[in-house]
This record gives sequence, C-alpha cells and structure tokens, in this order.
Amino acid sequence: MPLFRKIAISIFSLFIFSQGFSQEPDSLKINRKLVIGITETPPFVEKRPQGYSGLSIASWKIVNEQLQVAYEFKEYENLGSLLNALENGEVDLSVNPITVTDSRMKRMDFSQPYFISYTSVAKRKENTLMKHIKNLFSWDFFSVIALLLLVILIFGILVWSFERKKNQEEFGGNLKGIMQGFWWSAVTMTTVGYGDKSPRTTGGRIVGLIWMFMAVIIISSFTAGIASSLTVKSINEEITNIQDLERFDVTTVESSSSQELLDLYNIENKLVNSGAEGLQSILKDESTLFIYDQPILKFEIERGGLSNELEILGQSLKKDYYSYAFPKDSKLLKTMNPILIRTLKSMEWAALIKDYN
Repeated sequence: MPLFRKIAISIFSLFIFSQGFSQEPDSLKINRKLVIGITETPPFVEKRPQGYSGLSIASWKIVNEQLQVAYEFKEYENLGSLLNALENGEVDLSVNPITVTDSRMKRMDFSQPYFISYTSVAKRKENTLMKHIKNLFSWDFFSVIALLLLVILIFGILVWSFERKKNQEEFGGNLKGIMQGFWWSAVTMTTVGYGDKSPRTTGGRIVGLIWMFMAVIIISSFTAGIASSLTVKSINEEITNIQDLERFDVTTVESSSSQELLDLYNIENKLVNSGAEGLQSILKDESTLFIYDQPILKFEIERGGLSNELEILGQSLKKDYYSYAFPKDSKLLKTMNPILIRTLKSMEWAALIKDYN
C-alpha cells in the first residue's frame, strides 16, 4: 500500500508538472488586434512606400513572432501627440524610442529597455585655424590695439614737442614731426632701438626715460591680456556639463527627454518637431547648439551628408534608455517583458544591432 501511494503521488506530480509547461500562461493570450502608436523617428521608425521599418519596428516583429497577434500602426504627427495618446489610452502601446524619465513614469508604464542611448550636443564644425584667427581678431583684441596706438601717439607728441625746435633734423615739421615722434615711440616701446632717432633735449630725454619703463609694463600687460582673453574665450566655448549650455542659443525637440533635461536646469531653449529640423536650425544660424538623442543625430547627419558641416561633441549630457511605452496599469506589460528580454538575448537582435552600428 505505501508503495502504491508513492507511485500514485509521483504520477500525479508528473502530470501537474507537465501540464504547467504544456499550457500557455493566461498572460500570453491576446485575443484582439493591438493598436501600436508610432511617430517617424529615423533610424528607429521610418516610413517608406512598402511600410514602416527601422530598428524599433524590427524589434517588435521579433517580439511578435512569439506573440502571434494581429496589430496595426497608428501614426502621430510628433512625439508630444504620441505621448498624449499613450496617456489617454488611445493606443495599446508604442514601440518608438521613448526615453524613460521620472515625469513620464508618472504618466505611463515602460517595458524592459531595449536600447541604450545618450543625450548629445550637435554644433557647427569649425576649422581650427579659422577658429584661432577668429578668436585673435576679436573686438577685445582691436580695442587693446587701438588703446596701445593711442598711448604710443601721446608719447610721440610729447617727445616731438620738446625736440621740434632744437632737433629739427629728426623731429622737424608739424605733421611730419609728429609722425617721426610716433615712429620713435613705437621703436622705443618694442625695444628694437634702431638708433635713427633719439631725443637730445633734457625734456625729450625725460619723456624717453619715462616711456622706456612704461613701455616694459605696457608690453607685459598687453601680452598677458591677449593671452588671458584668448584663454577665457576658449574656455567659454567649451561644454563640459549641462550648466555650460546657458552661454549658447540652444534648440531641442518638443516633448523630448532633452527638453525635460534643459527645463530641469532652467536653460532657455527653442523647440522644433524633429531631429532633421533641429540640425537645419544650426545650418541657418538660428541656433548654436542642438541637443537631442545621439543615434538620431548621427543618422540625420549622415543621411543629410552634413558630416563636413556639423559635428557631435564627444561629451554626452546623460545616458538614456529606450523602452516600449504602455498606458498606465496596462496588462500587456506583464506579457511583453519576458518576451522582450528573450528577444534582447537572441542572435537575431544582436545581428540587427551590429547592422545598425
């Protein structure tokens, strides 16, 4: 009897165990057509004559190989309208590259991230030589030069006023004598010392002595000032953190995570509807920097043949995670997550990422 009971229990346990694996969980049963909200965001979602394509669309097709559900895409004009549609339950989910943020998590639910991105900065590419020339010949530079010439002229007039009568050979005449005095002042300041002109009067020599010492100080200050101005200008053009963006005219895409980031740090920004439009704003000199998702920036620059005109800075502002988005408390999320995780581990997905890169 004990032996029979053990056999019966073993058979019953085996039956229950096999039933658990043979039956599909209720969470995988989707008996209706899904409406998937999208907005064109190359290279993740692209609209072509034969239909929609892109990395996000491809990821969904791999997921649906296991789900085997009917679906249709519903296109929205921009990211803002798509997010509103998700929040209002107009669609069942979105496979767009939507970045997970704190504020969005209050409005909707997100799946396991399927792509890691970065928020980056695009700007007009500058020739290094032209950049240095531009920095050198700035308004500050010419202001200092003008002030220096004025001081040289003043001391030239002073020495001419003492020398014009007793040293007419070298400082004679009115306008001509002033020009000679200017020449002597410049030569003395630069310590060239040609010796073609020199003051002979006591007053002239006193002026010369004062000017010699002043010139040393002026030249030192002038050199330090120019170096400091160029250094400050170079530092002001560098972007090492988010606060540095305050010094520039910044543009980003409306309702994007980039806009949330800029608003969080109270950085004034202009808004556009797409990555391509944002890059054009730089080319048209409507803005200095365009802040957006790095992979989208790369794609738009390459597609538009703009690599000689625009560049993406190596310093990124933050890391982003792209996920499928669902209306709040959607039951589909529990179904999608395990399948999406398996998809991310598949060879097919690895090949897609490799082709994308």
